[in-house]
Amino acid sequence: MGGMIAQELVGQAIIQAAGMKSIALIPKLPDVQLDDMKTRMFSNSWLEAPDEYGDFPTNGDRFAAMELQKRQDAEGFTRKGFICQAIAAGWHHKSPEQLQELADEVGRQRIQVLHGTLDQMISVPHGETLARELGEEEGVTKIIVQGRGHVLHMEDKTFYRETLQRMVEKTENLD
Repeated sequence: MGGMIAQELVGQAIIQAAGMKSIALIPKLPDVQLDDMKTRMFSNSWLEAPDEYGDFPTNGDRFAAMELQKRQDAEGFTRKGFICQAIAAGWHHKSPEQLQELADEVGRQRIQVLHGTLDQMISVPHGETLARELGEEEGVTKIIVQGRGHVLHMEDKTFYRETLQRMVEKTENLD
């Protein structure tokens, strides 16, 4: 949810400034799609590193195999589901007032915004805007991770687990 909200905050302004009325979804060949996804979602250092499980030459090859396997699942990966996700990502909107209300209800101490500096899906300023709008100065935690992309839980499992564990421990002690 956080990435979609951050994307919206800046994305709506860009679309309006460019005078765009809609975004066309132009199909690409699967290998072009996979290459585009990999470079937008992950850091090159992670993609090029040897597969951590040893089944593929690189992490990038593992991701491509996982993505192809997902796409072959006719029940789990449907065209309708894909289109709905694209629409949600492109037109999801939360106003600053809605974000403040969300933060009030959840509690700012319970909110953490994680963002990789090499994320090409959602830029760092989106994450910074999200943290600010949610109330970074009132207790929202913002962590910008150097050298990582959009999928932090895959690129740096140990860091992600430790960060999540610290957040769980922190929030367990809140009322």
